[in-house]
This record gives sequence, C-alpha cells and structure tokens, in this order.
Amino acid sequence: MKVEQIYTGCLAEAAYYIESNGEAAIIDPLRETRPYIEKAERNKAKIKYIFETHFHADFVSGHIDLSKKTGATIVFGPTAAPGYIAHVAEDGEVFQLGDVKIKVLHTPGHTMESTTYLLINEKGREYAIFSGDTLFIGDVGRPDLVQKLKAEVTPQILAGYLYDSLRNKIMPLPDDVIVYPGHGAGSACGKNMSKETVDTLGHQKQVNYALREDMTQEEFIKAVTDGLVEPPQYFPFNVLLNLKGGLESIDEIIAKGKRPLTAREFQTVWESLEAIVIDTRSKEAFAAEHIPGSIYIGIDDNFAPWVGTLVTNLKQPILFIADPGREEEVVIRLSRVGYDNTVGYLEGGLRAWKEAGFGIDILKEISAEDFDVLYEMDNQHINLLDARRKSEFDSEHLVGAVNFPLDFINQHMAQLDRNKKYYIHCAGGYRSVIMCSILKSRGFDKLVNIKGGYKMLSQTGLQKTKYVAPTTML
Repeated sequence: MKVEQIYTGCLAEAAYYIESNGEAAIIDPLRETRPYIEKAERNKAKIKYIFETHFHADFVSGHIDLSKKTGATIVFGPTAAPGYIAHVAEDGEVFQLGDVKIKVLHTPGHTMESTTYLLINEKGREYAIFSGDTLFIGDVGRPDLVQKLKAEVTPQILAGYLYDSLRNKIMPLPDDVIVYPGHGAGSACGKNMSKETVDTLGHQKQVNYALREDMTQEEFIKAVTDGLVEPPQYFPFNVLLNLKGGLESIDEIIAKGKRPLTAREFQTVWESLEAIVIDTRSKEAFAAEHIPGSIYIGIDDNFAPWVGTLVTNLKQPILFIADPGREEEVVIRLSRVGYDNTVGYLEGGLRAWKEAGFGIDILKEISAEDFDVLYEMDNQHINLLDARRKSEFDSEHLVGAVNFPLDFINQHMAQLDRNKKYYIHCAGGYRSVIMCSILKSRGFDKLVNIKGGYKMLSQTGLQKTKYVAPTTML
C-alpha cells in the first residue's frame, strides 16, 4: 500500500494518491490531471476511483477531466447531487482498492455532503482518514460557506452537524489513525489551521480545541462560529462549478492561455476584449517598470487566492505578463480557482513592449528607514494605509496607521481621496504592491509603497500600538 500527500502551497491544499496492488485512487484532485496520470503510469497502476470529500469552494477540482481521461469512477458522499455522472455513496459503503478498503463516513458540518474516507489496510486495520474540510490539523472546517448559496442553512445549523460528525464518526476511531486533512495553514476554509499537514487522531484529541471531550454542543457552536471573516468572493462560484460541471478541459484552457502575443497584438486584445492585464513577475520588477494600467499579482506568493479575491468576474478575459518559461504555470494556477478565460501573454515581456514604442510606469517606493525619518519629522500629515487583515492590524500596528485590508479594496475604494498622498504597507511587501497597482489603475497617482512592509518597519524606532478603534477604516 502506498499513500502520498500531494500538497500545493499556493492554495494550501492537499490531494492524495492511494495505491494498492496495481489500483489507485485520487482524493480531491486539483484541476491539472497530468501529475496524477503520470504518477499512476510510473507505478504501473490504474486509477480506479476519484473520491471527492465535498463540493470545494476554494478551488475547482479536476475530478471530471480526470475521470474522462482514465475511466475512473467519481465518488461523492451521501446527499451530494452533482450535475454529471458520479457514484453517490451510502454512509458506511466500502470500496475495494487492490488489497485495501476505503470506507465512507458521512460527516456533514462544513457542508451537508462532506464526507471523510477511512482507509483500512491489508490487515484490516483502520489506518488513516482523509477528512477533507471536516477536520484539519488544529482546527475544523468553517460552517458558514453553504449560507452563501442557501441562506436558510445557517452556520449554527451546520456547526451542530459538525459537532455530531466529529463525536460520532471520527473521535471513536483508534488514536493511532493518521489524519490527512484537505488543507493546511493559509487556507480560508478554516480559522486557525496548523502549519503541519498530517497528525495522529490521538494527538489531535489532545491539542485541537474542537475535539475537547467535555465540550458541549453549545460551546462548540460558539467556538467555531466566532470570529469568522467574510470568505473570498469567488468561493460560491467555485462551488457551483464543482457542482454543475460542464467545464472546458484543462488542456484546452492551457492551449488558449499560452498564446504568445506581440506587443501590438497584446494592446489590441486588451482594448477589444476589455481584458485585465495581470503582471505576475516579482514585486521588485513591477515597481521598477510596468505597463500602465496593469495589475500586479505575483506568481511567487498566494497568487490564485488573491486573483480569486480581487477579480470579481470569473469570466473576465485575462492577459498576463510572466517571466519566460512560467506561462503555463500562470494559466494552470488561474484555472485552479475557475479563471478559465486567459487569452494570451506578452511575448518578450516589457522589453518587447518598450521596443514597440509603448510607455511604461514605475511605482514609487520608500525604505522603512527613510519612512522612519519622514514619520518622525511630520507624522501628523502622513496618510498611512496598512493593507494587512484586521486581525494582523489588531495585533500590532503603527500609531496613526489606518487599516485598509487588501481583501476589501473593491468594496471600500470610495473611502480614499485621489488628491491625497498615501504611504502603503502590508506585512512583507507583496499585498501593498498589489494594492498600489489596483489604485494606480483606478486613477490614484500619489502612492508610495513602503518596501519590506511591517516586517521592516517593526525594526525601526517607529511607535507601535495595539488596536485603537478610530484608526480603523473597516
């Protein structure tokens, strides 16, 4: 028997490859099918099943495409009603995979169809659970996402189901059962996930707040619903894509998105399709020179989740700029969160753009040390925006800073004044450059990015404080 976790850091998502005696199963695959098919071929195994723990909100699954290419059966848990051919399992149903078995444990709570898959090894021992978004390491799945699609299914109702699922289906399992969750730290599907992505159930019973043995249902519901922040806007759209199906093959999306365009073709497509241009290079490269009106979202950070948070239309035509050799990676990572309308990239990058006679822009920046001097001289007249999330701001921030989280820039941009000069920072510089690029594309031209963000600012002599209500915009 072989069990392999395939972890994707950008989405903090874990898919799984299980193999026994020439047969393989994939749990919660991402959009691109090639890695799973190639892995099975290398091991001379046939993919027999594709198990889905639920209809995912934070990414578009590759289960339909993978099934078409391999003939594998798609399996959902009880109550699921997919808009395509799949096997909807019964609670307790067992699937034979080579010499091992996979048992269905219906564990509603994150969603109503949420299901945990119990792996029983060749000796008949309960070996591991693949818990999806039901149980994470250090946390449990948030119970508020279904309400975005069905208002009557409140977080409190789902939290009650989750309490029962954990105590009736998961906690009675042996302590040495391995827990393989669907996500790790950084995912918006939970509140306080650990950076670890595997643990034993026994250890989780000791350290996971939600598995406290003497916890009442009322205490549990309060604990898992308190402090939930608004989920990214693309989540309900991804649920519907996973539920209804009918998507283009990833191969077609890659072929369309990898189309090289000359600078003049790029400009024509940009204007004719009313596309947006996403610059995926490093933040330093963008600051040094970029195409006026382009948006920076760098590929080397949480690229796909930030696209999903900030680009409100999944069908939006997208052009992009990338470092050579990374074009396919950009297209795939966009498709993982449902952005399938990538229409090409700028061949030759900024060099080709300038050679064609088109103009460029720069992003003004200041070091933390120079801002320290400026702040000490005249902090009463400095407009300082902190682009971090409210929880980060509440923990510690600079005196006089205004919290303006990047997550909600589209909703709250009207609160800013185009005639004012703004200094902007985040934790390390990634989000602040994104924010500056969006504001610049909307006509704000008096912006200065603070390089290195709060990490560098905190090393200066600037005065810091805990949360003070009047300084918070949101």
